[in-house]
Amino acid sequence: MANDRPFDFLNDSLNKTVLVRLKGSRELRGALKAFDVHMNLVLDDAEELEDDKVLKKIGSMLVRGDNIVFISP
Repeated sequence: MANDRPFDFLNDSLNKTVLVRLKGSRELRGALKAFDVHMNLVLDDAEELEDDKVLKKIGSMLVRGDNIVFISP
């Protein structure tokens, strides 16, 4: 898996579970279904995490790209 560019990483992560850290230290985990050039993400089966424990099950959601600190596989 060659991830030379950020969008290569996102393409390789489609339909896989990713961890997303947001500003304010909020963490989400879900299956990456779609993204755009602004790094807005669509997650399915999304969950909000706190200390690696599920705080709340959300389901499908849109995450605005300017709130994202990092995305990890």
